[in-house]
Amino acid sequence: MGDMAKSKLTLRQQKRIRDKQSRAAPTNKHDDQLDDLLSSDQLGPEQSGTVVTRFSNQADVMSSLRPTDSLRRCYFRSHLESLVTGDQVVWRAGDSTGVITAVLPRTSQLERPDSRGNIRTVVANIDNIMIVVAPEPEAHHELIDRYLVASEQHKITPMIVLNKADLNAEQVKSVSNLLAPYQDIGYVAFQVSAKSGLGIGELVTRLTNKTSVFVGQSGVGKSSIINALCPPANAKVGKLSAAKAKGRHTTTTADLYLLSDGGSIIDSPGIREFGLMHLDRQQLAQGFIEFRPFLGQCRFRNCSHKNDPGCALRAACKEGSISAQRLDSYHRISQSLGLD
Repeated sequence: MGDMAKSKLTLRQQKRIRDKQSRAAPTNKHDDQLDDLLSSDQLGPEQSGTVVTRFSNQADVMSSLRPTDSLRRCYFRSHLESLVTGDQVVWRAGDSTGVITAVLPRTSQLERPDSRGNIRTVVANIDNIMIVVAPEPEAHHELIDRYLVASEQHKITPMIVLNKADLNAEQVKSVSNLLAPYQDIGYVAFQVSAKSGLGIGELVTRLTNKTSVFVGQSGVGKSSIINALCPPANAKVGKLSAAKAKGRHTTTTADLYLLSDGGSIIDSPGIREFGLMHLDRQQLAQGFIEFRPFLGQCRFRNCSHKNDPGCALRAACKEGSISAQRLDSYHRISQSLGLD
């Protein structure tokens, strides 16, 4: 599992985490039933594992010692409600179901807003964010920039994957031109086709011994790529709506799959935006990596980077060090976050 194995804790540390979590929230009827189960002799010894899929009050767990064994369905206490795919946990196996007793500290996590606007963690303990785009549905640089800002904020390596590279050559060229400014500033971008197998070998090399999450609009082919990388996954594949060329949401929960050569991949729900609402203007600007040499160089400390005299970002844009597309994207995101 690559980096997943790095955060193994001693039994004493696990017990300290478990004891702290058990005091963190009042119990309810469900928790009382779990307490009864935990105090019985129906469960095996504590062991470590990884959450593969999260449900309401249950999760499928993969054993760290025997990752190729069948997944075990486990219940967990109500105070562990933030449990997500990729979490490393302490759990105990039972005859039919097991129980998760503690969640280990996360090395990284990604969030997005829910239907009420609250920021919720989506996946945890990941090394790479694979931003998937395609000619259909149409790729938008502002969405790519949101993913990149989130990646930079959480210090997770991003890569851009152009899927469906076997489609109309003009469409593919248009998306390639959209991605060129990202490659110019150092981001990795490459073309694949889940249908024909083009570029899949290079993608496997990038993912080996890492935990990677695939993100992007619904319909860009994330699940199709995952099927090409890991055929046993049988990830659900949706078809584009002929009416509006927008993908239907065919994946409703994040799921983790093992790669045969080492590492794992996570198929995320069709995320249209990440939670950037907690960022201030400076943090947002830091998320645009090519801005960094010029930040703090403006004439005025509270420069809006629009029409202010002596703006270092606008000067860099005029000189070609920053693309107009990226600067415009920064302003659009800043405005959407209420920072302007």
